[in-house]
Order: sequence, then C-alpha cells, then structure tokens
Amino acid sequence: MRWLKKWLYLVVLLGTGMIYLVFVDHWQVYAGPLRKAARWCEAAGVGGDGFIGTWLASLGGEDRDDLGEFTDATGRTDMPQIPGEPDGTEGGNLPGEGPDDIGQTGPEGDGMAGEDTGSPGDGEVPAEPVFVTVEDDYFADALFIGDSRTVGLFKYGGLEETATFYASTGLTVYRMFDSKIVSVPGGKEQITVEEALRQNSFSKIYLMIGINEMGIGTADSFLAKYYEAVVHLQELQPDAVIYLQAIMKVTDQRSSQGDYITNAGIDVRNVGIEALADNRKTFYLDVNPVMCDETGGLNPLYTFDGVHLKAKYYELWKEYLKTHAISS
Repeated sequence: MRWLKKWLYLVVLLGTGMIYLVFVDHWQVYAGPLRKAARWCEAAGVGGDGFIGTWLASLGGEDRDDLGEFTDATGRTDMPQIPGEPDGTEGGNLPGEGPDDIGQTGPEGDGMAGEDTGSPGDGEVPAEPVFVTVEDDYFADALFIGDSRTVGLFKYGGLEETATFYASTGLTVYRMFDSKIVSVPGGKEQITVEEALRQNSFSKIYLMIGINEMGIGTADSFLAKYYEAVVHLQELQPDAVIYLQAIMKVTDQRSSQGDYITNAGIDVRNVGIEALADNRKTFYLDVNPVMCDETGGLNPLYTFDGVHLKAKYYELWKEYLKTHAISS
C-alpha cells in the first residue's frame, strides 16, 4: 500500500500540472522552446504539417512564414518591421507576480458608434503630436489597461476615483481580451475585458503591457500580437484616442541578471510599439526618460525590486501623463 500512495501522489501532481498547462497557461510557458523544436523537426523532415507542427503552431499565435514575412493571425504582411532582438527570450511571467486584478466597468454607452479610423501605423509618416497639459479630470472618461505596473498606478497614482482600470498583475497581450478581471457592480462574477469594452465606451485608452511577455516567444511575435490588440481596441472603441505607452524599463542591475528581462529587449519592443502610433488616433508615450537614471535603466531609488515602482513614485508617472495629453 505504501508504494501505491507514492504513485498516487505522483499521478495527482502530474495531473494537476497538465490541467494547468492545458486549460490555464495554454502551454505558453513552453511555447518558445517548442517552436524551436518544431523548426528543428521541420528541418529534419519530421512533424512539419502533421499533428506536431499543427499543435506547436497553435501555441503562440504568430510566427514567420516560409518567405520570412511578418504575418499575424489574419494573414496580414504589412506589419511594421523591427530590428532583431538579443537571444534569450524563453521564460515566464515576472517573479512574484500574483492574482491581483483591478477592474471595474466604466462609463455606460454602446461604445461602437463612429467612423473607421484605419489600422495603427499605416499610411504616411505621422506628424509630431502636439501635447497639452491637463488636470486629473481629463481622465474621467479614460481607461487604463495593463499589468502589475498599471495595478500600481491604480493603487498609488491618485486616479482610482477618476479613471477606469482593467488591470491584473499577470496580464499579457496574448490573453488581454479574454481575461476575466473586470468587476460588475452588483455582480458576483467578473467579466472579460472584451465583454467590458463592448458594454462601455471611453474617450481615451492608455495601454501599457509587455513586461510579462519578455519570457514568451520573441519581440516579433509579441509585436504581432500587440498590433492585433490595438486594431481590436479600435474596433471596439472607434471613438477613443489610444495612448500606446512604452514598456517601462527595469534597473540596470536587474537587466544584467542574465535572464529574459533585459533593457535591450525592452528597447526593441518599444521601437515596434512606437512605430504603431499614427499621431491621429494612436499616440506613443514614453515615460522612461522621467524614470531612468544615467545608466539608461530604471532609477534604483524609485523601485523596491528593480521592476516595480515604490508607491510615492507613481505620482511621477501620472504627472508625465498629465503633460502629454491630446486635446479633446
């Protein structure tokens, strides 16, 4: 009986892990290494278009086709091209990230009226935006979408009673719309970001996301999904001005630890995010010059872990946003 108990414990442990990988994580933590394995199999004449190739292709959504063109899930090839990123992109979410969701339904409205504004980053070279300085009430019809950093802005930035936040510590661009993180007044269950955006309308949307994705896939696959997310935001909220916020950097010391979170990798992704701004309905905001020191990384005095801001320094972020607004 003793050996049966040991084996039963192992079976339960493995079963729990499989349930998490299949139904919760959707194998994303292994997506990068498995795609490399898939390419090796294809080169060796194994797998290819069969079950293995099909399964691996479904893990991360986007990849490069045989011609080396940049494609998304709809087959588009007009994505902005970005320089290659450094090696070492496998990994997972940020250490210490937990189930901390900040979400509430915002101003009511159908949110679907208005004309088509086109895709972000397309057409002619955009003119330099003209920013104005605003007060806190500018954010009364604004929505903030993001990960743990945006959760911190909600808690300590002084906008919790003014703006609407759909934020969660583990949020990624890959699961942004189907994450159930938005609370409904009087309701017991939370709804997805997609559902909330269909039920409410906003004049401004602030998006900062990408630090959790540093350990998933490549800069190219991230930017393909980011582009797809911005297009979908425009479809759901065609009247909204969308602010694409640069990924905030980490300290130079944190960047030098040797894992997948590096400022070099963040820079590559930020170049791609900036390219999506058309300066008509989508605008690029980069708070890093305010937050970084002479090393080019996040100022160590502003953070308690090299990644997240100390409570009192979220005010710097808010003040930056207040001086970089588009007049309504």
